[in-house]
Amino acid sequence: MRAEPAAWAAGAVALGGLPLLLSPFQVVQLTVFMAFCLLALSLDLIWGVAGILSFGQAAFFGVGGYAYGVVGINSGSTALALAGAVLGAAVLAALLAYFTFYGRVGAMYFAVITLTVTLILHQVMGSTADPRYAIGAARLGGYNGMTNIPSLALELPGRAPTVLEPVPLFYAVGGLLLLVLVLGRALVRSPFGRVLVAIREDEGRTELLGYDVRWRKLLTFVIAGGIAGLAGGLFAGWGNFINPQVFSLSQSALVVIWVMVGGRGTLYGAIAGTLVVQSLTNYLGAASVTYTTVLLGLALVVIVLILPGGLVPALGRLLSRLAPRPGRALEVPP
Repeated sequence: MRAEPAAWAAGAVALGGLPLLLSPFQVVQLTVFMAFCLLALSLDLIWGVAGILSFGQAAFFGVGGYAYGVVGINSGSTALALAGAVLGAAVLAALLAYFTFYGRVGAMYFAVITLTVTLILHQVMGSTADPRYAIGAARLGGYNGMTNIPSLALELPGRAPTVLEPVPLFYAVGGLLLLVLVLGRALVRSPFGRVLVAIREDEGRTELLGYDVRWRKLLTFVIAGGIAGLAGGLFAGWGNFINPQVFSLSQSALVVIWVMVGGRGTLYGAIAGTLVVQSLTNYLGAASVTYTTVLLGLALVVIVLILPGGLVPALGRLLSRLAPRPGRALEVPP
């Protein structure tokens, strides 16, 4: 616990120095990886901490991306667009959570419902190719996607917006990722977070102890949805493009894989798993491996079988074994 502030400071220093060591292409690539890390964090908060498996984070990510595009194209303000991305995803999460949690929907059915909503959005947004499907000046574009989405810009009162170049954009996304991680860890360590862990371990007993489980689950799901929407907005601003593929089954499953590989429940694992899986995917693709998907799947299966708890918990256990135990360092053999 006490080492966490030092780790956050080290992370901030590393983020500040990375652009000096990486090529421009690697900076751009790592920027989108960090946006994906935010998406994985959102799932780890609801699944790893509260124990609620959701396949809907891809839906909130996509809604955030589309909301960013619509607001950004019509208003010209990327700050307002980013706020719209968070708000749009959070509202969808609130509606979905209210009807499922207060409707006493079981955990398995909840996972199916979130996946169904994601696939419905995929189908609906793919059917908007006709030019009539537009919100103001923003054309939805069907499977071709929404184009001409404005890049993220620094907007200061009294000054013209300054479009963020790759390195400043890297710092902006990295700073948001670090901020969300710090706030997420603070939430987990708070009394509210401890109740969430109790819900994960035994929801019925937690409710019998007098805690209102439903509104805590709803609030956590809304927070997670807003984080996923933020990730979607950053992704749309990074690539100036969004299409219905973000709602696909493969994208929904990929978010779960990121968290599984890194280790759920720590929030750090979500970041580690995303970076490992995406780096491995890009490496196999750049190497022109014939069966990239098969090899990636085999690698992930091996990781999960060898380290069932994930990379970060396994690393934590290893460090605890290597670290000297108190009281034994001064022992002198007879």
